[in-house]
Amino acid sequence: MLDSNNIAIVLVEPQSPGNVGMVCRAMKNMGLTRLRLVNPCDITHLDAIKFAVSARDVLEQAAIYPTLADALADIPLSVATTRRHGKYRQEICTPSEIVTRLKSDGGRNRAALVFGREDSGLTTDEVALCRWQATIPTSDEYGSLNLAQAVLIFSYELFGGLLESSVGEVRTLATGETLEAMYGQMERVLLKIGFLNPENPAHLMRTLRRIYARAELDEREVSIVRGMMSQIDWAASDFKGKKGES
Repeated sequence: MLDSNNIAIVLVEPQSPGNVGMVCRAMKNMGLTRLRLVNPCDITHLDAIKFAVSARDVLEQAAIYPTLADALADIPLSVATTRRHGKYRQEICTPSEIVTRLKSDGGRNRAALVFGREDSGLTTDEVALCRWQATIPTSDEYGSLNLAQAVLIFSYELFGGLLESSVGEVRTLATGETLEAMYGQMERVLLKIGFLNPENPAHLMRTLRRIYARAELDEREVSIVRGMMSQIDWAASDFKGKKGES
C-alpha cells in the first residue's frame, strides 16, 4: 500500500501565490501533505493563504529549497511531469502508470512528483534529475492545464493507490543524492577516457541517466557501478587518447 507520508509534491519556481494555495488544497483533498517548493514566489502572500482554504497547514509546513537537486536529494523515486516530448523526453507514463510503478515496490520508498513553472514547465536538465517522466493525456486542441489542476489529477490517482494493497519484495532504492554523485563520477571518468564529447557531455549523459533510471538501482548496485568507474579511472592513468586517434 502506498504511504502518503512517503509522497511529496515538488513545485519548481511557482510564479503565482494563488496557484500554490490551490495546490495545497488539491493535495489535502487527496490525503497528501508533503509540499516542497524550489525557489518559489512569496507564499505568505494573501492569495496563497486565501486559495489554500482549509489546507493552510500544508502551505505553512512546506519545505523550501534553492534547487531541484536539493529538493530531491533524499528521494529515490522522482517523477518529472511534462507536456513536451522529444529526444530527452521519452518513455513518458500516464498518471495511473506512475502509481503502478510506485506500488511495485510496496510503496515503501520515498517518492516525489515534480511540477514545473506555470509558463515554461521544467527544463531539460531538471527533467534529467528525475527517474521517470509522466504526462496527463489531454486534447490536442488545447492541452494546457492549470498547475493546481495537474497536481489534483496526479493526486487523485495516488489517492486511489493509497486504498489498494500491493505485494512483492520491497527494495530500498538509492536516493537522488546518491545517484547524482554516481552520475558526476561517471561523467568525469567518461570524459577522461574520451567517451564523452567535452563540448557537450550532457548529450550522452542524459541517455545514460535514462538507462540507469530503468534499472532502479539500490545503494549496493550504485556502489558496484562507482567501483567500476574507479577501476576504469585507475586503469586509464596512462590514457593516450581516444581510440582511432593518433
